[in-house]
Amino acid sequence: MATTRLTLAPLLLIALVLLVTKATAQPAAPAPGPAGPINLTAILEKGGQFTTFIHLLNITQVGSQVNIQVNSSSEGMTVFAPTDNAFQNLKPGTLNQLTPDEQVKLILYHVSPKFYSMDDLLSVSNPVRTQASGRDNGVYGLNFTGQTNQINVSTGYVETRVSNALRQQRPLAVYVVDMVLLPGEMFGEHKLSPIAPAPKSKSGGVSDDSGSTKKAASPSDKSGSGEKKVGLGFGLGLVVLCLKFLF
Repeated sequence: MATTRLTLAPLLLIALVLLVTKATAQPAAPAPGPAGPINLTAILEKGGQFTTFIHLLNITQVGSQVNIQVNSSSEGMTVFAPTDNAFQNLKPGTLNQLTPDEQVKLILYHVSPKFYSMDDLLSVSNPVRTQASGRDNGVYGLNFTGQTNQINVSTGYVETRVSNALRQQRPLAVYVVDMVLLPGEMFGEHKLSPIAPAPKSKSGGVSDDSGSTKKAASPSDKSGSGEKKVGLGFGLGLVVLCLKFLF
């Protein structure tokens, strides 16, 4: 009987240890769930210097379009985000002169319907297509040049540096630019840039290309000179006639 108790004692001890261990063990951490949908506005808000760009994304609804497309497209997207300073450096009234449709085009011009890493931008075939298009569905493009430590983007109207990346992970890349990307198709010569009237001189004439002022002759000047010529001819004729009668 004593032998049996001695045999069961180690088994009971082992069972007790297992029960205590199970009771005190920490529950396993739950497996991480799927990542939430990508939100462009949240990325820009975290950057902290894109208030104007976020406002324009909202009023044009381009921000919502990007969020929908980037979460459903296999190609991904690339966004070039101008800073608040970039918008402040625009000529006063630049944004106000745009129609709602032109504002949409301007913001779409900062979005490419494909994911590009920094390395991709160095070797990409120019021009890079954007979401903006003009008449006859002509697509507005961007041109990229540079080296490993610096990439420049040109619109044909302005050129600036691609500063750094707020996000560079598929399916969305968001890069900071120090200037608003103004498409040449909209802001080029004789487009949205107002044409200044010809400068007027103090005397009231119109300046020519050389800077000299030409004053138009008044009708009175022309008629006065004609009257002087007629009067002089009549006087000479009368003198000749009197001499004939005398001699």
